[in-house]
Amino acid sequence: MQTLVVGLATMMAVAAAVLGGSLLAVSAAPFDDAFAAQRGAHLSVRFDADEADAARLAESARAEGVSGAAGPFRTATLTPGPDAAGPGWPVTVAGRDEPGGDVDELALLDGRWPARPGEIALSADAPLFPDLGARVTFPDLLGSPALTIVGVARSVTRTADAWVVPAQMPALTAPGSGGYQMLYRFTDAGTAAQVAAGGDAVAASLPPGAAVGEQSWLTVRAEAERETAAYVPFLTAFGALGLAMAVLVTGNVVASAVGTGTRRIGVLKAVGFTPAQVVRAYVGQALVPATAGTVLGVLAGHLLAVPVLAEAGEVYGTSNPAVAPWVDAAVAAGVLGLVAATAWASAARAGRLRTVDALAVGRTAGAGRGRWAARWAGRLPLPLPVVLGLARPFARPARALAMGAAVLSGTVAVTFTVGMAASLGEVMEARAHDAADVTVPAAPPALGPDGLRPAAQPDPAAVAAAVEGRAGTGRYYSAASLRATVSGLTGTVDVTAFTGDASWGGWTMVAGRWIDGPGEAVVPSGFLTATGTRTGDTVTLEGLAEPVTVRIVGEVLDPRNDGMRVFTDAATLAAAHPDPTETSHHIALTPGTDVAGYVAALNDDLAPLGATARAGGDGGGGSMVATLDALSAVLTLMLVAVAALGVLNGVLLDTRERVRELGVQKALGMTPRQTVTTVITSVAVTGLAAGAVGVPLGVALHGRVIPAMGDSVGLRLPGSVVDVYHGAELLPLALGGLVIAVLGALLPAAWAARTRTATALRTE
Repeated sequence: MQTLVVGLATMMAVAAAVLGGSLLAVSAAPFDDAFAAQRGAHLSVRFDADEADAARLAESARAEGVSGAAGPFRTATLTPGPDAAGPGWPVTVAGRDEPGGDVDELALLDGRWPARPGEIALSADAPLFPDLGARVTFPDLLGSPALTIVGVARSVTRTADAWVVPAQMPALTAPGSGGYQMLYRFTDAGTAAQVAAGGDAVAASLPPGAAVGEQSWLTVRAEAERETAAYVPFLTAFGALGLAMAVLVTGNVVASAVGTGTRRIGVLKAVGFTPAQVVRAYVGQALVPATAGTVLGVLAGHLLAVPVLAEAGEVYGTSNPAVAPWVDAAVAAGVLGLVAATAWASAARAGRLRTVDALAVGRTAGAGRGRWAARWAGRLPLPLPVVLGLARPFARPARALAMGAAVLSGTVAVTFTVGMAASLGEVMEARAHDAADVTVPAAPPALGPDGLRPAAQPDPAAVAAAVEGRAGTGRYYSAASLRATVSGLTGTVDVTAFTGDASWGGWTMVAGRWIDGPGEAVVPSGFLTATGTRTGDTVTLEGLAEPVTVRIVGEVLDPRNDGMRVFTDAATLAAAHPDPTETSHHIALTPGTDVAGYVAALNDDLAPLGATARAGGDGGGGSMVATLDALSAVLTLMLVAVAALGVLNGVLLDTRERVRELGVQKALGMTPRQTVTTVITSVAVTGLAAGAVGVPLGVALHGRVIPAMGDSVGLRLPGSVVDVYHGAELLPLALGGLVIAVLGALLPAAWAARTRTATALRTE
């Protein structure tokens, strides 16, 4: 039985540690790891097909400093028709034979790669919903070609929005349009200057003016790291909790298993075993099942890691990461080392006892231990099985404390993870500013028939008039984006100018208030830190039609662009003329208005203007919040299982020690149901006490870690993000300790109930 307990505990601990270690590994540098694994392109360059042919572009791979290249791939920028599952924004399509290659190896996430004309694979980052089997049409092209979505892939450097076989590209390229794409890796590309030098060497090998656009991997990395900055501490904390729980449970189980053999150690010493031989014997006895449990635990850890790492990959926007071999090796060595050390310490302590003392320990509690608890419980108006169970923890206080530690850790972990998931959800919702019922998103620059010159863009004033004139429109505002500089600060900042009251749009204030009129602004924490300002100070925006001075009236939660953003009223920037492609419109409908019907009617009005409305807000966090909620649920269940295993170990060993006592009780008339009640009640006090202590500790841990996480990514978090626990939620969390304890005691209770009376009485 002890062999089974040690093996099972080791298996669960290794599984939890493999999962925790894998999360720590993938959270260390998610983009860099994916970039190295997929051999991402240091520079992707688009060329004009009229200025350089495919053969000339292929020769550019020999330019100085180029260590690898892929292409040329024929490309085209196309606008899908209204039947596409998306907002109808322009997408870049590339012709490519296969997803692999020496540069920019694509990760195929779902489905398969296109095998023939008429098929298309979408990027997971494309503005189209990857619905396998759906068809995407391009009505602006001759014959309105329609392609079937057969796969979903991801390029770590986002080189295209979709891919087709090269034979499909002629049908997707209008006469006189389109171009080529080349992907390069350089010998040195760690800095912007090195990437620029590599790009200059490539350009020098081609006709002047051949390159019409380029994208550095550093730009993509900076954007990816901004998007994942809040997730890294979240997943790192889960990984650390998993490792800590694994260490705690493994140590407790092995120590308890060896500790129960004290009497047997006395027998071994009586027949001639030396203390050193006793220690070696018990270390070996612990390592044999632990080794088997480690092997099974590694396999179980991989099975558990598949869905969890898939969720982590979704969070980080990379291909699904796998368990690193070094994690398996480190966990196996660490757990077996822990088992050996714990067994050695416990056996050495027992081995140093005098033989007569070790033999006298016996398998039951010492006389008198816990009698005061039994007398106190006997005065309670409770059934006898409950009384016996309530008094039991006080007969073995050390073991009860060990079980309590496991339950306490599980309760702290559950409380902390529930709060962390809620806090991150608040951050994601604040980041998305997603309170609108309907949005007319800012359209990216579309290209004209020649594929090079911009086409006409929707007029924001005309779109606003259509929105205001549509029945069902309640509150409404538009947001126009510009770039500006701040006096005394290098670089540029994003400026968002609102027309109308945007305070209802999901903006979470950290301090101060929202803007009331011209001349006022709210900014994120990153802006205040970079400029050395605070609420009430003034800053001057330059680089616009004329310098504009604004007074900061509030601090808003917004982690985008490292917090280098300014939000103000459109009247403040009256002389500036925002790009129409950077203006979005946000609508809250009147109560009772059907969203789908409103969107359909509004799109009829917007179609002549070249704009499209859609239900919901900007969508910058809804799916990610769901992903993180699913991830936290999986990890929380894992931590609860590990904690319950610690309880199972203690109750099982205690029940085995008491088997003769249980036999006496069964002989006196105790039924199997009463036996189950006694065993489960014996952990009830421990579970309730651990839950009552664990919840405040979990809340306190959350209150310390969450602000620290915000500080690590340059965010000052408002009270709504930190104060996520409510009275109604704390009671179930406190009772969670009891639930964990009962779950761990169910199996030993069932075993005790099934044990025959005669068998129990014969047990020594």
